[in-house]
Amino acid sequence: MLTAAPEPDRMDVITTALTAAIADAGTGAAYTMLKSRLTGKSPRVDEAISDLEQDPGSLSRQFAVSDALAAAGLAGDRYLRAAARNLVEEVDRRRTLRPVTDLPGGVLQVFFTTDRQPTGDRHPARQFGAARGEISYGTCEVAIRRSAGSEEPALPTLLRPQSRHDPDGHAVLLRSDIELQAAYFSKLADTIAHCPANSALLFVHGFRVSFEDAARRTAQIASDLRFAGVPIFYSWPSQGRLSGYAVDETNVEWTLPRLTSFLIGLLERTQVAHVYLLGHGMGSRALARAVADVTAARPDLAPRMRELILAAPDVEAEAFRRDIAPALTAAGGRVTLYASSGDDALQVAQRTRPYPRAGDSGDALVVAPGVQTIDASIVDTSLIRAAPDTAQRSALADMRLLISRHLPPSQRAGLQAVDIPAGRYWTFNEQEIP
Repeated sequence: MLTAAPEPDRMDVITTALTAAIADAGTGAAYTMLKSRLTGKSPRVDEAISDLEQDPGSLSRQFAVSDALAAAGLAGDRYLRAAARNLVEEVDRRRTLRPVTDLPGGVLQVFFTTDRQPTGDRHPARQFGAARGEISYGTCEVAIRRSAGSEEPALPTLLRPQSRHDPDGHAVLLRSDIELQAAYFSKLADTIAHCPANSALLFVHGFRVSFEDAARRTAQIASDLRFAGVPIFYSWPSQGRLSGYAVDETNVEWTLPRLTSFLIGLLERTQVAHVYLLGHGMGSRALARAVADVTAARPDLAPRMRELILAAPDVEAEAFRRDIAPALTAAGGRVTLYASSGDDALQVAQRTRPYPRAGDSGDALVVAPGVQTIDASIVDTSLIRAAPDTAQRSALADMRLLISRHLPPSQRAGLQAVDIPAGRYWTFNEQEIP
């Protein structure tokens, strides 16, 4: 079943104004005034705006704000609408002062597997909800912006170039196509076989992520990594909102056997030579255990799992040291852990869970045999593409050297070793971050 983005429903002016202002750095008197008038009117509205502030390019989050405003009876408020129109005008004035350029971009094909329940909605941003469901397979088309002026080669699953003026640089989910399992694996195997690198990147998202968010992030990550293989994401039923942490914890445990089965299927039903595995936050919890389970049950498949990368893993630190790390390193695969207590998802865990997480930095930093731990506190580990003018660098730059050139930390620019009694870890040198 093909689901293409129809002409977007006309979003209410308040949501449109909030989205534009947040994408434009969320500053200015008009934004502050509108947000202050909305704050406290409805817990659902407050939460939806908070979620939108994390990723204003997410249509599913924009829909959540619009739905919350309507449910609270605020969408038609004439004073709020007037304030929103003023905000739109303020953002437009700021944008007219900037140079207009056609940013290089393209439409990337991304494969997916999900155990979310389909909603029946035709819009790809609403195609899958937050409820548990049977396994679905398919592909997405995502419009991405690539780094201006870069000379990188075309991505293997790039469907077509697309130059468009996008001042905010957001990836956009254009369409998704659900396929039968046999057809899916046949198509995936054929795409991998025609890829010069004969490799795949499997991304498992974390807490507070919708299906649409996962698709967009996977495509942008593949582009930012300049990945010379096939991008795939596994989307488990995260609630996609800040208050959904406890439910997400339950659902990520529920998804583990399905993720494990899919990983075995990926390795058995394709001739992929190298699978690079990337988990973020709570998704690292399921991915790490799935890799450990596959390694134990099918040691013949383990050598093809080339790298396991855990970004700000929301996993109990002691359990990771005692159980997970030894299981992951038993087969000799390389495991890299990027730690950052400043990661948004980890901060929720720190407030709600009594024990340190494997992704924590500082005094709680996890250093374990066979695991390359990198203190990524001074770079972004959210895996959400930042605005073009954001100064903070991303951990993706280091991951690119890890994946594309298979370099150990000692040979990657921007890292420096730190030796402590528990062992060696690495930190970013602020002056040399790539």
